[in-house]
Amino acid sequence: MKLDRILPFARILLEKAVRPGDITIDGTMGNGFDTVFLAGITGADGHVYSFDIQKEAIEATAAKLNAENLQERCTLIHAGHEHLSKYIGKEHSGKVTGAIFNLGYLPGGDKSIITQAETTISAIEQLFELLAPEGIIILVIYHGHPGGSAERDALMDYVENFPQQKAHILRYGFINQANNPPFIVAIEKR
Repeated sequence: MKLDRILPFARILLEKAVRPGDITIDGTMGNGFDTVFLAGITGADGHVYSFDIQKEAIEATAAKLNAENLQERCTLIHAGHEHLSKYIGKEHSGKVTGAIFNLGYLPGGDKSIITQAETTISAIEQLFELLAPEGIIILVIYHGHPGGSAERDALMDYVENFPQQKAHILRYGFINQANNPPFIVAIEKR
């Protein structure tokens, strides 16, 4: 297949935006894959702030970071991403170049604990203020679970009405796959 699948495409976008030494955000730590990826592309002089409300996510991510010897490059925050501005200092304002959110539930975890549109929109608004010009926020929207379609609809309404003068917004996804395939919304600050 020549078309990039969803998660590889998200990483391609992040690789275009993030350079060694940059500040990045993983808004939904999950099992740690994106945190490890971001720690790799930000390098030894960069930093990743990673958020999750579930202790299992913190533990899984810490184990992956330790296995790769990347723990010093990351701050794992046991809080929802809607509290982003509480944990990301003003000294990073205008310096965050990339962020990713995998919306839905923790794979392998409690499927009743899901991300919510209100908290994600709050996090996007806080993060947008911290973004560098041409910084990118990636939303990977999984919507096939209970509550997923409501979050999807609210987020799409929000991004479709985002001021064009402030950001370029892209939607990328496969439209002929069964079972509510995930898709990406990428927000690039102008």
